Amino acid sequence: MAERFGAVTFQGNPLTLTGNEQKVGNVAPDFEVLDNGLSPVPFSSYRGNVVILTSVPSLDTPVCDLETRRFNQEAGKLGEDVVVLTVSMDLPFAQKRWCGAAGVTQVVTLSDHRDAAFGLAYGLLIKELRLLARAVLVVDRKGIIRHYELVKEVTHEPDYDAALAAAKECASEK
Repeated sequence: MAERFGAVTFQGNPLTLTGNEQKVGNVAPDFEVLDNGLSPVPFSSYRGNVVILTSVPSLDTPVCDLETRRFNQEAGKLGEDVVVLTVSMDLPFAQKRWCGAAGVTQVVTLSDHRDAAFGLAYGLLIKELRLLARAVLVVDRKGIIRHYELVKEVTHEPDYDAALAAAKECASEK
């Protein structure tokens, strides 16, 4: 399995990402995660939609909370064929609790805790912490990665405007 030391930092300290690094233009790899009811969800089930795919270390941290709430606010403005997914290593029960407390209804939270299938498929699994790095991808209806941002410092927010612009561009293409 590929490893990239120093690909991201946490409070300035370099960390190792494990898995297959992805790039714009790649076919988005399929993976299976769990929904908040413990049911398996393959990423391929979203094919045909534009997907904003975010990965966060944990919803119970301030930046992840802020980011997911922001994408929740924006999701309603993007149209019915744009889906926002947030993947973390949090247990499905914790994700469900967090969504209820935060009033998040437009973002689908998914758990990679069982197999780290998403983290490994996208090269976003932090080896030292067994958490996911912060990243935002936009995948078009055909399953092609059209936007990719790996946030270098895990404690920083992503570029929301760039991700939303990419999603809107993909949504306008029929």
